[in-house]
Order: sequence, then C-alpha cells, then structure tokens
Amino acid sequence: MAVDLLLGLQWGDEGKGKIVDVLTANYDIIARFQGGPNAGHTLEFDGIKHVLHTIPSGIFHKNAVNIVGNGVVIDPVIFKKELDALKKFNLDIKSKLFISRKAHLILPTHRLLDAASEASKGKAKIGSTLKGIGPTYMDKTGRNGMRIGDLELSDWKEKYRSLANKHEAMISFYNVDIQYDLAELEADFFKAVTELKELTFIDSEEYLYQAQKQGKKILAEGAQGSLLDIDFGTYPFVTSSNTTAAGACTGLGVAPNQIGEVKGIFKAYTTRVGSGPFPTELFDEDGETMGRAGNEFGATTGRPRRCGWLDLVALKYAVRINGVTELMMMKGDVLSGFEKLKICTAYSYKGEIIEHFPYNIEPENVTPVYTEMNGWKEDLTKMTSADQLPKTLNDYIDFLEKELEVPIKIVSVGPDRTQTIHR
Repeated sequence: MAVDLLLGLQWGDEGKGKIVDVLTANYDIIARFQGGPNAGHTLEFDGIKHVLHTIPSGIFHKNAVNIVGNGVVIDPVIFKKELDALKKFNLDIKSKLFISRKAHLILPTHRLLDAASEASKGKAKIGSTLKGIGPTYMDKTGRNGMRIGDLELSDWKEKYRSLANKHEAMISFYNVDIQYDLAELEADFFKAVTELKELTFIDSEEYLYQAQKQGKKILAEGAQGSLLDIDFGTYPFVTSSNTTAAGACTGLGVAPNQIGEVKGIFKAYTTRVGSGPFPTELFDEDGETMGRAGNEFGATTGRPRRCGWLDLVALKYAVRINGVTELMMMKGDVLSGFEKLKICTAYSYKGEIIEHFPYNIEPENVTPVYTEMNGWKEDLTKMTSADQLPKTLNDYIDFLEKELEVPIKIVSVGPDRTQTIHR
C-alpha cells in the first residue's frame, strides 16, 4: 500500500492542518515527517479552534494512529503543553500517538542558541521563530544531537549535561545580551521529559513498513512549505529541514517507490511570515484587506503575515519539485469582494521575461508580471457543493488548473472542517 503525502506549496501557513483533519477519515495512520514546533497547524470544528505544533493533525479521529517521525525535532516542554490541551477531549493518547526513537530533542539551550544567533545578525535576521529548530538540526547533522531513544538509556542526563555545557560556551561566543535562568528552564524540561517517557516510542520505519504490508492507508503530513525547504526554498530565509516530498522519505524511512498521491495545498493568494523576498507582496489596501479577512497571523508566533497576489511562477516550481498529483486551494472565501484579481504568471528577471523560479528572487532582480481576472463578490462560506461556486471563481480555478497541469480537487471556503468543497 503506497504512502500518500500532503504538503504545503508556498511559504507555509497554507492550511495543511485543516485538510489533514478532513482527510483523516480515509486513512489508518497520519505520520508527521519533518519540522518542529515552529509549525502551527490550526483545526476548527464543533465551534472549537485547535492549534497543534508537533502532534499530527489526525489526533482527533479515533480511527487513526498518529506518528511523530524521525525527521521531526521535538521540544518536550511544548509537547507537554499540547498533551495538556488535549486531555479535556478524552482522547486515547497512549494507543493513538507514537514517537520515533530517531526523532531529535530540542533542549532548552537550543532555544537560547537560536536567540543568541538571531540577535547577533542585527538587521540581517532571517526571522527565526526562536524555537531552537535550527540549532537542533545543526546538532543532528553535526552528529552531536540527543534523540528520543536516548531517553530510554540510564545515562541520558549525562549526555544532556555534556551537550548543554557545550551550548552555553557557544552562547557566550556570540557576545550578545541574552538573559536566562537555565536552572528554571531545565526544571520545566525534565518535568516534560518525564511525561514524554510515558508515551509509546517506536522504531517508526519498521512500524510503517509492517503497516504497509498489512494494507494500512498512510498519509504523511508535512510542515512549513516548499518555498521554505532548506535546499529548494528562498535560502537563507528558510527552515532547517526538507519540506518537500523527498523529505517524507528521509523523515519517515519510506522508500521513494512507495510514494502514492502527492497532495499539494496552496492559498488562493500568497502569504509569508518573517524575512525574505516576496515578489507579489502588497503594501496597499488590497494587502491589508487580505490580511484582515484571512486572519493572517501566525498560529505559532502570532506574527502578522505578509500578503500578496498568487505567485504562479513559485507555485509551478513547487508543483514540479514535489511531483504533485492533486491540489487543494485554500481561502478562496478571503478573495470575495475584490473586483479584479491579479495572478503573477511570469517574472521580469534582470530585464528578461522568464516563467521559471530563478536562483535569486530579491526585489532588485525580480518584478512580477501579472495577468488580471475578474473577481467574485459572493459569500462562499455557506456554500457546500461545487455547483454553487460563482462563475468567476470557477474561471479562476480553471485558469490555475490549465497553467499548473494538475487538478484542483478541494476548494476551502472557511476555517471549519465542514467548509470544504470537493470537486
């Protein structure tokens, strides 16, 4: 049985959590394959809004097992807060949430290192969420990291102390004023680790292999977005992991020939959090309207998202490098009321018109070339079927499908799981 993937195709915040929640009824296992608590997956149903940071978005469904894969980095303190928030929903966490022994741990000193590194950059800050993600992946690739499986060893605290001491020496190297009480941070950390150790740790690659042999349906859940990929994103303004389809193979131990459908999610417009180039960014009333109507604030950080027209050049690039087989368009309702809509279909790049995503999209090199279309005024949020969608929205969708050469199977018309139209 093939493993299906669900990925974000922009700079994150596309609405992956909602769609995983909607699709979970069709799957036996939901497996998160990369990233850390810098992700914020928002789910809304029964009048309640849930924000998950590390736990897969299928956790509210009784039919599905949820796995935190080896490619994920885990902050026990944040993980404990997530578990505490779930307690009132009477979920069977012990039998429905498993963690890979090979997943790396975010230590308190990783977060301090993150803050020191960002502070040292001055105006060149990359917009880190300061969750310790980058330093944890640095320790992983530097072969110094601590993993979930280490917590099962009797001497894990000795390993922790050795790594924390090294981090403190590195923090002092940055020579910036970072105020912290490590003893207090460690008390919270050790308490959270105690609770984490009550969960089920697994050799996730073996678990998933056996599940495939048994014919289980598996959905791999990505975090962030393709344009934040460490290799293919807008480097250095990226995250520290592979957010693209290839990351699911390394982040779960799934062979490339076992990948089935690749479901790509994008917004009907474009947003970005933090620093970095953004060719279609709007600084006018249209951008403000998008942000206000779309409630564009980071689920993890609360930071306002930068908003702009849909960038089809970047979206085509993401579709191609991921091998996307079907698309989901989110937040079509946010564009209701715009008389005219613009879609970036090419770039003027150093004086030449190009339709591919170049090495450098800094504003001095790239100017968007727009195609204009008619907008729609109808309120989409109460619509429940594709035949209710306004003609101009269908024209918009048809144009995108023709350009992207991939069908748009879902149109989201609101944040609730019920506000989802299948085409």
